[in-house]
Amino acid sequence: MSMSVLHESPAAALSDLLFDGMTLAVGGFGLSGVPVDLIDAVCASEVKNLTVVSNNMGIDGKGLGLLLEKGQVSKVIASYVGENALFADQYLSGALEVEFNPQGTLAERLRAGGAGIPAFYTATGVGTEVAEGKPHAEFDGRTYVLERGIVADVSLVRAHISDTDGNLAYRYTARNFNPVVAAAGRVTVAEAEKIVELGELAPDAVTTPGVYVHRVVRASERVKDIEQRTVRPRPAAASA
Repeated sequence: MSMSVLHESPAAALSDLLFDGMTLAVGGFGLSGVPVDLIDAVCASEVKNLTVVSNNMGIDGKGLGLLLEKGQVSKVIASYVGENALFADQYLSGALEVEFNPQGTLAERLRAGGAGIPAFYTATGVGTEVAEGKPHAEFDGRTYVLERGIVADVSLVRAHISDTDGNLAYRYTARNFNPVVAAAGRVTVAEAEKIVELGELAPDAVTTPGVYVHRVVRASERVKDIEQRTVRPRPAAASA
């Protein structure tokens, strides 16, 4: 890797990577650890018929929900609908093809794709709709279902820190799906809140090695959205 992994803007980083009908894997969980700048650039590109692989599709008007609003997504591979009403409406109306996976299975499919493993057996989902039509096998007296690894044309992730070689470190729960998504992309583009020189990021702080990351942009400063704010009621004495 070299300084060439750094790009001036999300649009510049994605300019020659997007095409109609592509598979796009996106990190994040709800609104945490979501590569919002890169998603905005995908929206602006007007690429369409996307297959999006993500834990869920954010919320209405935020994150991946913007791609749904613009009708750029034809299929979603996810673990649940979440707080996005438009996602639910498009799924129930048949306007959007949705492939639901148990959350651990989805994570393992991405991890397997990044590790060069084409398929694996799991007991999760056996006997349910998610296992219908898939090969089954018995090991040690228990039935398992075959799941395929996922390799995306492009993966989009958000990191807390990147160095100039694309080594990434994440922060707390914003890590979530980002490491497995980063590994599963044929090309991976990361936005990072902070970019440091090579050597400034301690080796044991690196979660995603730069070998998986092809392009990096600095994330814009913006207020981080909270999907559901839960706070304690103020004591009467304090509110007075």
